Order: sequence, then C-alpha cells, then structure tokens
Amino acid sequence: MTARMVIFGLGYSASVLARRLRALGWDVVGTGRAGSLAFEDEEAVRRALSGASHVLSSVPPEHGGGDPVLERYGEALAGAPARWIGYLSSTGVYGDTGGAWVDETAPIGAGRRSARAQADSDWQALREGVRVFRLPGIYGPGRSAFERLRDGTARRLIAPDQVFSRIHVEDIASGVIAGLAGPPGVYNLADDEPASQNAVIEEAARLLGLAPPPMLPIKEAGLSPMAQAFYAENRRVANGKARRLLGWRPAFPTYREGLRALSATTSPASESKAPATLSPDQR
Repeated sequence: MTARMVIFGLGYSASVLARRLRALGWDVVGTGRAGSLAFEDEEAVRRALSGASHVLSSVPPEHGGGDPVLERYGEALAGAPARWIGYLSSTGVYGDTGGAWVDETAPIGAGRRSARAQADSDWQALREGVRVFRLPGIYGPGRSAFERLRDGTARRLIAPDQVFSRIHVEDIASGVIAGLAGPPGVYNLADDEPASQNAVIEEAARLLGLAPPPMLPIKEAGLSPMAQAFYAENRRVANGKARRLLGWRPAFPTYREGLRALSATTSPASESKAPATLSPDQR
C-alpha cells in the first residue's frame, strides 16, 4: 500500500520533506504555496484526509492566537484514519533560559511565542500518538548567512554570551522521516552546537572571502521589535531525545558543516553592501 501524506503548509521546510518522501515512493499532497490543495477547499481537503496514512502541519498560529489548521480541520483530524500525525513547532516556546540548555521536559509558554506554545499544546492534545517537532533557527539553500551578507542585511551585534540553536532544512526532513517509525511525543530537532549569530556571520564571510560587517551595539542597530525580541532570548537546545528514541543524527551537526555544504553551491561574492536591517533566523 502506498504511503500518502497530507501536508498543511508546503513551504520552505515542508517542501524539502515532500521531495524526500516522493523520492522514497510516497504520494504527497498539501496546501500552501507549493501545494496542490487550496486550504479553504474543505471538500477537497477532507477527501485528502480520508485517504491519508500520514498528516503533517507546518502552519504557524495566527499572530493574534489560534491555529488555523485546528480551527478549521481539528475535528476531522481527530477522527481521521491516518495512523501518524505530526506538527512542526518552534523552540521559541521555551522562552529565555539565560543561555542554559533546555530539553523537552522544560515548561513552555513563558516566552515571546505564547501563541505558538498554545498551538504546540493543542496539537499534543488533539489525539493520542501525535508527534511534535520543535525547531530552532532554520537555514539552508537560499536562506542563510550567505544571502544576508550579499544583500547587506548581515549584522554583527555586541551581545556577549548570546547563543542560539539552529537546524539545517535537510536535517528537519531527516528528523521527521526518523519520526515516522519512532514513538509519539515531543522532539527537539536542533544541531549539536549552539552558537552566536556573530560566529555564523564571520564563518560565512570567511567562506565568501569577504570582510565581516562591523560590530554594532544593539541599541544602535535599528532593530525591529521582532528582532529585538529575538535577541532578548538566549538558550541552548538539547537534541538528545531525538537521538535516543528516533536514532536521528544531524547531517550538519554544526553551522560550520552546514555553511561549507551551502558554499559548494554558492558563487564567490566580490563586494558587500552596507548593512541594512537585521533578518534573524526563522524560529
């Protein structure tokens, strides 16, 4: 029997997963910019759910709160015949830990991502057997420090001891695939070495043969409220549970391996524009 997955939100990360599943012989359909289903077409979506063996949502909650997938299709999902349901969440649900390590046993909902934390909890409560994958800053082809250096938006900020965790988009796909046969529950999918944003920018500049942008005090960087909130949090995300229970290993265990792989498909840059506005890693 052909495995069939319905994905709500075929965007950057979920599209990589869809490509890999199709290469394995899966039938994958989804909503979103790369999908063939219109989210508002309830008849078509419910028909797809009735024939799906697996369902995944990568749709974030609304800014004002509320998960659009659960609000429209929650009842159908709770009673769907799918034997596997997953949700792509965010490690932002942990809030600020002052740079301390955090794992899946930590409380959620105290940080800037209160709507995401509520959605995370709602997906867990949907029915038995749900898998929730919490993701840190996502990077990969077309979405990395290389692009920010090229378009002049890369910044190095004076933020002592500030670190973030990251995940290469291909490692998200491999983590979800590992979770297809693993036990239900919540899993952090993060690389092995949390690092400062400055370290990533400096390594990318070195690989491109560019001088890194100058260091700036945060107060002088003209950050948006969203970027200021991003730098107000500081945490290290542990991935031990996914390693133990799913047998997952990131192909890019640190930003260095990830950037080297990306640089192999990135042409050298000859110049860099003056820094503009900060574009922080997606959370």
